Parts: sequence; C-alpha cells; structure tokens
Amino acid sequence: MEQLPDEKRGGELKWVRTEVDLDNHVKVPTLDPNMDSPDMFVEDYVSNLSKTGISMSIPMWDLHLLNIKTSDAESVGVLRVHHSLGDGTSLMTLFMSCTRKLSDPEALPSLPMNKKMKHGGSSGGLLQYFIKLFSVLLIYWNTFVDVVMFFITTFYLDDTKTPLKGPLGVASTPRRIVHRTLNLEDVKLVKNAMNATVNDVMVGVTEAALSRNLNRKYGKIKKEAGEAEGHNNLPKNIRLRATHFVNLRPYLVKEDVSEMIKSSSKVKLGNLIGYVIFPFTIGLRKDVLDHVRSAKATGKRKKASLEALYTYLMAKFFIKFFSAKWASFPTQTTLWYSNVPGPQEEVTCFGHQVSYVAPTCYGQPNALMFHVVSYVNKMKIIVSVDEGVVPDPHQLCDDMEESLKLIKNAVIEQGLVDCYDY
Repeated sequence: MEQLPDEKRGGELKWVRTEVDLDNHVKVPTLDPNMDSPDMFVEDYVSNLSKTGISMSIPMWDLHLLNIKTSDAESVGVLRVHHSLGDGTSLMTLFMSCTRKLSDPEALPSLPMNKKMKHGGSSGGLLQYFIKLFSVLLIYWNTFVDVVMFFITTFYLDDTKTPLKGPLGVASTPRRIVHRTLNLEDVKLVKNAMNATVNDVMVGVTEAALSRNLNRKYGKIKKEAGEAEGHNNLPKNIRLRATHFVNLRPYLVKEDVSEMIKSSSKVKLGNLIGYVIFPFTIGLRKDVLDHVRSAKATGKRKKASLEALYTYLMAKFFIKFFSAKWASFPTQTTLWYSNVPGPQEEVTCFGHQVSYVAPTCYGQPNALMFHVVSYVNKMKIIVSVDEGVVPDPHQLCDDMEESLKLIKNAVIEQGLVDCYDY
C-alpha cells in the first residue's frame, strides 16, 4: 500500500494498492568487517536514518541489512516503518508472523497473553451490587479528572523545565538511539515480591533512573555555579510526566499470529492505541522500593479510568474532521514511554536466529523516549533522544541498569522473597 493524493477530495492522501519493488526498500551497504567500533557504526547509521523521512511515493518502509558483527549479534537488520502503517503492537505482530520458533522451525511463536480478570459470581447480594456500583462510579470519576487534566495540560500545564525537557520543535530533530539489555528474571523477581506487574516494575525503575540522572545533572549545575554539591541536588516539586501509550486491543483472544493478521480476526492491526498522562515522582527515596510502589499505585488508578480510550477517540475525531496536526500528542510532557511485549521464546527470522528486538521512534515532539520490550529472558531498554537536549543517553541506560540492581537488592535485603527465589 502507498499514499497518493485524491483529486476528488482536494488532494487529501488516500491508501491505494501498489506493486512493491524490493530494490527501493532493501538496502545492503558494503561494510568493512574489520572496522574499529561496529557498535558505534550501527548507532551512527541508525541516527543518520532519523535525519531523513520515508518517501510517500512508495510503500512507506525500508529494510537495512548490516552484515557486521556487534557485541549483541552476528549482524543487524534495521527495519524502518512509517507509523501510519501500524502501532508498536501491530508491527510486533507482523514481525512475529515472519518468525518461527527456534525449537520448532515450522511453528509460529506464541502470543503474550494477559490473564483474565476474575469476576465474582452472582452471590454476594446487596454487598456485591454496591461493590460493582462503586467500581463504575470510580471509573467515571477517574476519567473525569483525567480528561480535565488532559485539557489543562494541553492548553496550560507544562512540565518543569529540567535538563531532560526539550523545547518546542524537537519533533524535526535527529535522534540518537541506544539500547541496553537487562535480565527479565530480575524484573520478575521484583514483580512477584511486590505483587505488581512487569510494567509497574519498569516504570518504577525508570522513575528511579530519572531521579538519579537529574540529581547528577543538577549537582553539576551547582558545581559550575560555584555552589556546594550535596547528596540531594534536586529542586523541590519537579513536575515530570510521561505520555504513556496504551494498547487498546483485547489481549484475551486466544489466536495465533497467523490468525491475527487475517481480516476476520477480532484483534485488529493498524493503529489502535490511546495514551495517558503518567506522572513521575522525582526524588531520592530513602527506600528505593517506593519508586515501584508509586508506579504501581498510579498504574492501578490509570487502569480504573477511560483516559486512554478517550484520547484515542479524540485523536480519531480530529483526524477525520480536521487534520492530523490537531490530533498530535501533548508536547507539555517531558518524555514518551511505551511498553511492548515481544516473543516469549527464542525465534528465527527466515532461518536466522534473532538475538534481540529493539523498536523505537523518531519524529516525536519530546526530546526523550523510553521503549521497554521483553524477549524470552531479556528486557531490552531502548532510549531515543535529541542529543541537543540529552547528550548522554548511555548514562541513562547505566542509570536504568543500576536502579534495577538497587531495587532487586532492596527486595532481597528486606526479605520480600524467599532465599530459593534467587
């Protein structure tokens, strides 16, 4: 599919079927296998791609095959796809449809499934009725508050100006994209110990990492100004929020990947995401587990709200009746955050074993974006930054790694897990 102007609708772009010429899409540059720093070459290569857009005169994707060994893989494939073709969940599903299980070359990988929520039966009488009524009222109240805050954020309430907050106009700037691999088992250990979700833990780790990073930056600012640098250099009451993307598809449908890509599937592809304004509490906590507790409490409240559905419907309304720029995400937040589940077992792609999956974006109106993607026993952190605002993305990855380590150690030291769990 490609987009062409529709003369009947005043030049408005429309999707039309077209033939694909692979020479226009697949790039295989000739590389020196003995170069000094292949990791940095790949990083620079991807950064250079963010300086250009994808041609709208052909199907909007291209694949770059870099036959060079890095510290993470024997070779690297960089797939660039325009976001109009699908969101993270949709594109991950399409990618998985091209893979097969390493243990069974004929089998498609299994999909990540959310556990069904257990609902009480008809017993309970009047008490059960009031519980359900309270739950419904809570959802409507939370949604009302979130929608009001959304409008206030859009038209007035900006985040605190910090070293991580970019100015207007960063959507058109190039990006430096780096990634780091964490141990998913460490994340699950914290998750089980604190009765949380993987997303709760990773949001808590992100909050702790941002606090560490900003404390270091503000300490440097104090030092350069001739002031004494202390243990806690953070200003009070920092307002720092993320545009947190939410998949609106029903994960409970037990379909394999081949069924999901059929037109009759109940789980649709394309773009089907909403977003919530997710606040981070920036500060140095006495108990590092408070970062996870804070993320868990905020996440629980956001789940009892229709904010994500509201933002999706509003974006769809403005795109249909006005233009895409009216449906843009709020620029008043400091960062974007996205969590996408990846394959649960080792997979191959056209006969080649996949070492890792590291999706991210460029073109967003924020100078900082975190993607969190699981793959078997790995948790991949991908950081996309505008280097003019955040010149040290590798340091952010270090802070994420160190924060997870501190949180895991705190769980063990406080006796929240049995000694046989680690």
